[in-house]
Amino acid sequence: MGKPTGFLEYERETGRVIPPEERIQNFKEFHIPLSRKMQQKQGARCMECGVPFCQSGMIIGGMASGCPLNNLIPEWNDLIYTGNWEQAWRRLLKTNSFPEFTSRVCPSPCEAACTCNLNGNPVSIKENEYGIIEYGYANGLMKPEPPKARTGKRVAIVGSGPSGLAAADQLNKRGHQVTVFERNDRVGGLLMYGIPNMKLDKSIIERRIQLMKDEGVEFITNADVGANYKASRLLKEYDSVVLACGASNPRDINVPGRESKGIYFAVDFLKMTTKSLLDSNFEDNHYVSAKGKNVLVIGGGDTGNDCVGTSIRMGAQNVTQLEMMPKAPDTRADSNPWPEWPKICKTDYGQEEAIAVYGHDPRIYETTVKAFIPNENGDVCAAEIVKLSWQKDPESGRMVMHEIEGSNEIIPVDLVLIAAGFLGSQSYVTEAFGVEVDGRTNVKTEPGHYHTSADKVYVAGDMHRGQSLVVWAIREGREAAQCVDINLMGYTNLD
Repeated sequence: MGKPTGFLEYERETGRVIPPEERIQNFKEFHIPLSRKMQQKQGARCMECGVPFCQSGMIIGGMASGCPLNNLIPEWNDLIYTGNWEQAWRRLLKTNSFPEFTSRVCPSPCEAACTCNLNGNPVSIKENEYGIIEYGYANGLMKPEPPKARTGKRVAIVGSGPSGLAAADQLNKRGHQVTVFERNDRVGGLLMYGIPNMKLDKSIIERRIQLMKDEGVEFITNADVGANYKASRLLKEYDSVVLACGASNPRDINVPGRESKGIYFAVDFLKMTTKSLLDSNFEDNHYVSAKGKNVLVIGGGDTGNDCVGTSIRMGAQNVTQLEMMPKAPDTRADSNPWPEWPKICKTDYGQEEAIAVYGHDPRIYETTVKAFIPNENGDVCAAEIVKLSWQKDPESGRMVMHEIEGSNEIIPVDLVLIAAGFLGSQSYVTEAFGVEVDGRTNVKTEPGHYHTSADKVYVAGDMHRGQSLVVWAIREGREAAQCVDINLMGYTNLD
């Protein structure tokens, strides 16, 4: 374990965060990590519990408790404490394909399940993970290690998000020849264009992609399989195909005035922003600007928060964020005990920045849009919103949403960003490969398996399980790789 009395002697500390007023001036990452010496003290706080919920990845109360990757967290916390950083690096990579991604964007179910969180503050697991992987890069440990022998088998991965990259990395390490097909102009999928640069600097992705290229993985961009690149070609030329295209269908808001100009899906807004930033530092004007506008963000999840933070950096006059659900409590309810995921109110970086800039939290709870109002040019200029009441239906027992009569309000709006979640896989891909889908349009497999209804075709990530976390995508990519390997070789030695 770390230090037997470490959690008593040391308080939880995390790296410094650049203040909102300063960080909104650019799109750079704004977390400054602890020194290595200070990070080792944080490793000392880990008690290596007899039952380490932090690494369990169990589903409790319908939510993940602990790390879905089953990271060996107590082990590398102890190794940090004793200064064995290289060994900590080896144990971290045993279970996690891309710690440089998860240590930046994961919401840390591991910390929520930390035993110290029961009556205090959890171990700073996420920052320990960051410290380990960045130590690996800084000290030359993250170097290409191509497989010593090739199997002669060829595998195509469709999609280069976290699940596709994880599958590609594992299958390449096994010795298969792996080619990753990406429909965009840059590799990374959700990581590249779905997550803003200030949360995950794109040089971090490019650093890892170059490493994978040096290890023998081939990447083909601008290849939209099922559209400009035939699925039949992949099935003919490769021994196996893994579909990892994500849950790419954004949920729409179908209300009067939806056809007004100035209404965008959040994923398109974020993609255009990041692409223009990378291509020209916004000089090409190939993006939707929020400068001087009243922005309405519909949706309260991570994507909605990213839209808030992005709009503020662009110079929005005001940002309003609508959430249909009631505000979560500030502390755990008795019905939500540890080690369940804490269903409490979280104020993320975008909301923090809105409070600093506008003087108030941008979120309006239990509210939805009833109509968009265009001006004479067809541009959205206002929105009619209405308050909601959630009541239990006596017949089904489910909570049902009702509009509160007389609560309608008109608010000025110049730009609308719909961040209402995703509905599942895109039909042109599933139809091209002839795979079955379920009622949510996720690709169907047997429980616990990744082989689809089509011969040689596998699936992983959000396309399989629906919209989820990066850690779940990585886990699915690794497990799908095992299934492919068994089918190709008759056994697998992949972890």
